[in-house]
Amino acid sequence: MGNDTGNATSGGSVGEVRSVLSDTVAGSQMAGEMAGPAMGPAMVAPGATATAPRNLAIGAITISPDLALPSTPIARPADRAYERYRVSVREYVTFHQQGFVVVRGLVPPDDVADLGSHVEDLIYGRCTVPGLEPPPAGASVAEIEKRYLRIHMLHRVLEIHERFLLHPRILDVLEALIGPDLLAMQSMLFIKPPGGAGQGYHQDSYYIPTVPDTLCGAWLAIDRADEQNGCMWFTVGSQHEPIYPTIDHRGRNHGDALADLTAVENVSNTDESVNTLSRIGRKYEGREVAAIADPGDVVFFAGHILHRSHQNRSPNRFRRSFVGHYANARSYTRWGSRAGQQTNDQHILARGSTHLPYGLPRFGTPCAANLPRPDDAANGSDMVDMMGDGEMMQATKVDPRRNDPSAHQHGRVTS
Repeated sequence: MGNDTGNATSGGSVGEVRSVLSDTVAGSQMAGEMAGPAMGPAMVAPGATATAPRNLAIGAITISPDLALPSTPIARPADRAYERYRVSVREYVTFHQQGFVVVRGLVPPDDVADLGSHVEDLIYGRCTVPGLEPPPAGASVAEIEKRYLRIHMLHRVLEIHERFLLHPRILDVLEALIGPDLLAMQSMLFIKPPGGAGQGYHQDSYYIPTVPDTLCGAWLAIDRADEQNGCMWFTVGSQHEPIYPTIDHRGRNHGDALADLTAVENVSNTDESVNTLSRIGRKYEGREVAAIADPGDVVFFAGHILHRSHQNRSPNRFRRSFVGHYANARSYTRWGSRAGQQTNDQHILARGSTHLPYGLPRFGTPCAANLPRPDDAANGSDMVDMMGDGEMMQATKVDPRRNDPSAHQHGRVTS
């Protein structure tokens, strides 16, 4: 393990992310169900920029970093205590075998209800949100409900979004899947009203590269998500595929290590005839699975897996969800940097420790970044206890009888 000399900074928990209309930022800012085909004008938050329109979606906006509130090094008292969720071996194996796993009822119903009420207040302009304009006077309910498809990075300006990004039960699962050290990188709120657009095949690690690549999404259902209202679909087996670059971003994820890695076009476009990542999806014909989720269920999915969603065809049902993206805190990232600089210091250390810089939560939500660091020895860390501080593990001569069955009694080596 590296020297844990990571330092908290006041940079907060997010990268330098501009409007989703901007395609000039190094390493596109979009992940999860994010980029979409050009379908019309997108609404841009005040203070955000809009250049080089590409992969747009109606009503998709990102809260500008210029609006972000200052971070705080002081942890506020937790609102409630949660029973720790311990991942089962079956869930762990499922995540690695199929590239995603649905953990049922992970987030308590009252928490989901609080988040759902907040989303309604946001949609109808009953709460003030920096960067979002309230609905125009005289707008119909239908017009109001279709103003936004998704909003990125609200944890910059709203405490409730930071709280759900750092929800202890969600972090419990991530700690087992990609931890123990966790970096919280991105939050997204999907509103997806009736008629809301879907998103074509894409891979999240293309949009948020980390090295080593440890990206994982956590998709919390606020409403029931099924085939009618546009649930997520995952292509099982494709989590083992490399990240396919677009022509303008060759080498972003794998450098030049893969000799025959081909570029793809129109990623996230719902039209399979132009989204050439669909050719990779066809390698796994018959293995695409709908991730049906009820409120409180959380879908965890790996950064390489091909996934998509379809239009909300329900006449009257929303498909609201809260999505966070995370990486192991010991992974290096330049996500969001215009100059190709490291940006770990702009993301929240959610669990564990790291030798890299990290950011603090803006609203003091309790997490590893603002709580006293536990002593590794007190926690019984076997990885640390294996060797002395600053020492290399010494090689020991192995008895040649070790692999001789006759040298074993009751399953133990006799020497």
